[in-house]
Amino acid sequence: MFRKRLIFASIFLCSLFFLPAQEADFSDGQGITADGVDLSLQRELSVAMSAQKFNLNPHTANYSSEAQILDALYEGLYSYDPKTLAPRPALAEEFRLSRDKKKITYTIRHGAKFSDGSDINAFSVRSSWLMLLSTPGAPYASLLDCIEGAFEFRGGKIPEEDVGITARDDRTLVVRLVKPTSHFNKILCHHAFSVRTGADNVFSGAFVLKERTDDSILLEKNRNYWDADSVRLPSIRIHTSDEITENSWNFNVGRTDWICSVFDSSKILNKNSVRISAIFGTEYVFFTCKNSPWDRPDFRNALVSAVPWNALRSNTFMRAATLVYPLAGYPSVEGLEETSPEDALEMMRKARKDSGIGEETLKIRFGISATSERQMRFFEILRDAWKPLGVEVVCEVASDYRYIEAMPSWDADLFVYSWIGDFADPLAFLELFRENSTLNQSRWKNGRYEELLDGASVAQDDAEHYRLLSQAEQTLLDDGVVLPVGHSVSLHAINLNSVGGWYTNALDIHPYRYLYFKETPSDIPNVVMR
Repeated sequence: MFRKRLIFASIFLCSLFFLPAQEADFSDGQGITADGVDLSLQRELSVAMSAQKFNLNPHTANYSSEAQILDALYEGLYSYDPKTLAPRPALAEEFRLSRDKKKITYTIRHGAKFSDGSDINAFSVRSSWLMLLSTPGAPYASLLDCIEGAFEFRGGKIPEEDVGITARDDRTLVVRLVKPTSHFNKILCHHAFSVRTGADNVFSGAFVLKERTDDSILLEKNRNYWDADSVRLPSIRIHTSDEITENSWNFNVGRTDWICSVFDSSKILNKNSVRISAIFGTEYVFFTCKNSPWDRPDFRNALVSAVPWNALRSNTFMRAATLVYPLAGYPSVEGLEETSPEDALEMMRKARKDSGIGEETLKIRFGISATSERQMRFFEILRDAWKPLGVEVVCEVASDYRYIEAMPSWDADLFVYSWIGDFADPLAFLELFRENSTLNQSRWKNGRYEELLDGASVAQDDAEHYRLLSQAEQTLLDDGVVLPVGHSVSLHAINLNSVGGWYTNALDIHPYRYLYFKETPSDIPNVVMR
């Protein structure tokens, strides 16, 4: 759900074996839990992340690194299982689905509280979701459009009383859907649909924000969390730094327990600590489809035919010809792999003739981040490939640090995106191009595409669901909207002999609430450990 980032690659592949964390009944920091966790070993976890300006508002945050922190601070009706990513009951104890599958009744967990001690109930959930729907620019708000009236309420056309979210009493939340939506509970794991009051210092998750500086964030255990007894770590210190050599050194000497991406794998002494794996994500270039003539599929496809795919996808760990990372059971989609400058020239001549555009030079504006050498390389490759077609690619560089947030108001024709799905379903990618989606940066719309997505949402079995979604993806690719570059990989340094509860998974989400320390001798000789 969620999330965009470019991820560094490494040459090391590891096989991972883990022990899951189970519930504990200890609260005094002493003793051994039923699953063998020594509570006396628990201390502050030190994490290193890339330097960035974290947005810790769950309704507006966009980046996967922010999601990792927000998952600790806030919680909704469901949360991610740390290994399988299946929805785990969180603030919802149970749910009932009506016979027509258009009404869901949730039972809110008894005794759940915010970090300030106030109650979390069905009214809290309703208020938080309505707050999300009312927030301008909330990127994930449209995922609730499957609820009756949510789309209209977002557009200011109906009052909140007409939205299909009802708190029947403190413990009963009733959600009325426009049509059956089999993936609804999967969506609710995402931080955007967590429960919040609107206050910056009140949290519903396993941790609270204790301190924040320009290069550090301190999280402390939330003593009012409904499942506080199973949270082992007393605190988590997140350091932000792009100094990969320093980060690597700090890990080697035990000052850092876990590094996310920003390190030199060749300098990590314990090679078994380097974790690299494919995740449910894709990096791609896309057309915004809002300016002439790039709002026309014939012009876009002329450019697509001239793309030198091998060059564009060089220095990519896992090359991608399709948008959706292939899941088991998902039908194959004909991807974009063939390059033909001759066909591209013929297609461009025909597009010009059909549209009444002469031989003048056409300009296309490519928006890139000021900090990305990789995006600059994409620009140079496409500039050279499209010049013979009479197209001038103009580079526009973002002055704003947050590249993605600048896109809606930026009148460029091409952007680069790196997206990690927010739930393990192709719809997590295809929602990005649905006409009324708040995630749709492309402004593309296609009636056939909408019909296929609607059909997939009400499909009664996975095979039909996947079949319709694969047809939707094919429609998207055939219309020349996206240029897939590579499927994402995750890169971490973490010693799983000393840290438990951490799993490799498709979304690269590792909930802090399940992590704990294990007693283990250092397997690196002659290194002073913390």
